[in-house]
Amino acid sequence: MFRSCFALAAAAALALGGVARAEEKKSPLDSLKSGDPDIKSVGVVAFGPDGILLVGDPQGAAVFALDTGDRTPGKGPGPKVEKIDGKIGSLLGIEPAQLVINDLAVNPISGNAYLSLARGKAPDAPPAIIRVERDGKVAELALKNIKFAKAQLPKPGTGSSRKESITCIAFVKDRIFVAGLSNEDFASSLRAVPFPFAAVDKGSTVEIFHGNHNALETRSPVRTFVPYDIAGETNLMAAYTCTPLVKIPVSQLKPGEKVKGTTIAELGKQNTPLDMVVYKKGGKDYILIANDRRGVMKMPTEGFEKATPITAKVDGTAGPKYETIENLKGVRQLAPFDAEHALVLIKAGENFNLETIELP
Repeated sequence: MFRSCFALAAAAALALGGVARAEEKKSPLDSLKSGDPDIKSVGVVAFGPDGILLVGDPQGAAVFALDTGDRTPGKGPGPKVEKIDGKIGSLLGIEPAQLVINDLAVNPISGNAYLSLARGKAPDAPPAIIRVERDGKVAELALKNIKFAKAQLPKPGTGSSRKESITCIAFVKDRIFVAGLSNEDFASSLRAVPFPFAAVDKGSTVEIFHGNHNALETRSPVRTFVPYDIAGETNLMAAYTCTPLVKIPVSQLKPGEKVKGTTIAELGKQNTPLDMVVYKKGGKDYILIANDRRGVMKMPTEGFEKATPITAKVDGTAGPKYETIENLKGVRQLAPFDAEHALVLIKAGENFNLETIELP
C-alpha cells in the first residue's frame, strides 16, 4: 500500500511537473486575440518578445500589443532608403508632406524596421504602421483582423496634454514601462505595466530638479528613456525637455508612489531630446541621444553610479561630459539595429531618409 501511494504521488508529481513545464513554455503570443483594435493614434513604438510590437496610442490613452507575425531571422545589412516618406506616400496614396512620422523601432528578430505615423496633420488623422524590410521594401501592417491585446491607462492627460499621455515606452524583462502625463497633481507619470497585460495601476508620479530652471518640476513629461543597469540595479535613464538627464531606479516605481529622480546632467537649454540608445563599443558603454537642436550626443556611462546629483541652478551644461557627433545631422529618430549599428531617420531638406549607421 505504501509503495502504491508512493507511486501515485510520484506520478502526480511528474504530472504536475509536466504542467509546470508547459506553463513555463507558454508564449506571450498566447495572450493576444484576433480582432480589430480600436487604435485612435500611433505614437511611440517598441518591441517586446516574439516579434510583438508595442504601440502607444496617446489619443486613446492605451498601449497595444500587436502580433507582427515577423519572426524569421534576417540576414545582411540594414536598410538604406532615400526619401522614405515618398515611398510611404506612394504606398498609402497621400502626399509625403502630409505624413507625420512619429517613431521608429527595429524588430530584433528580423531586423525589419517599423515606422508609426499619421496620414495627415489633424489630431484625428488616421494612423498607420509601415514595415521597412532590410532591402528597402515597404508594406503596411494591417490593423484589421490582427492578434492583439490592449492596456487602458487610467487618468491620462486631458485637453491639450492628451497627446502627451504617452511619450515613451520600453519593454524590460516582463513589464512595459510607459512615460507620459496624467491628470494627477504630479502630472509626470511612469507606469510599469505587466506583460501579458493585467490591470493597469495608477503608476508612479515623478519629481525632478531642473538645473536650467532652478526648480523642482512635476509636470514635465519624460521625453525619451532607456533602461540601463547601474551598480547591479536597473534604472530608467530619462531625458526631459531643456535638457535634464535623470536616473530613476525601477525598484521605486510602485503604484501610487511619488518618486524623486536624480538629475545627473544638464545638456542645454532650448532643446528637446528625441530618442536614445545604449550600446557598447571598445568594452565601454555609451548612451547616444538625438536632439532637435543640439545634434546627436555620445555620452560614456562610466561613473553614472557616482555622478554628483544636480540640486542647484545650472547655466549651460553640467554633469558627465559628452561628445557631439558632427557627421550626424538632422536625426529625428534613432533605434538599435544590432551590436554595431543603429537605424536613423534623418530630415534631409523637405524629405526623410532612413539609414543604417555604424555606432560611433
